[in-house]
Amino acid sequence: MGRKKEQNEKIREERKAQILQEALLLFSSKGLSATKIQDIAEAVGMAQGLIYHYFPSKEAIYLELIDRALDKLQQATQSLQNTPCSAKEKITLSIEKILSTIAESEAFTQTCRLIAQATNSSAIPEKAKQWIEAKRELPYQEMAKIFAQGQEEGTIIPADPYQLAVLFWTSL
Repeated sequence: MGRKKEQNEKIREERKAQILQEALLLFSSKGLSATKIQDIAEAVGMAQGLIYHYFPSKEAIYLELIDRALDKLQQATQSLQNTPCSAKEKITLSIEKILSTIAESEAFTQTCRLIAQATNSSAIPEKAKQWIEAKRELPYQEMAKIFAQGQEEGTIIPADPYQLAVLFWTSL
């Protein structure tokens, strides 16, 4: 008896997630140019040609990883901004969440390394450069809003909220 469409889709998504997971490990440790599609295929345990059923190129895998990472960061900071509590509590929550994520998720560490490499490299796809340029300011802007809220509440020193946000993120 053949598999249902839903089962096939689930298997496809699981394999795609596995490819992304292994590619993240390789890209974050070796970089984009040093990672070959064959390296990813070997890490996943599939034929190189089969990778192309999921992604048209190594760069497409890289772009998906960058896009997902930037979107997650954006969602996390916007969610924090929308949390109904004081700025001090939001800042504390963000630090606690980052620390727990570091302790629990190797993928988070690899993702941070990947984004840092991509941000400082000129040898990445143009689309990745554009996404980083467009999205990297959002976490700073969201934290600046939280610092401004704290200034209104009297719990944050009077200073440029954006500069405080930069200090916050670079300190972490």
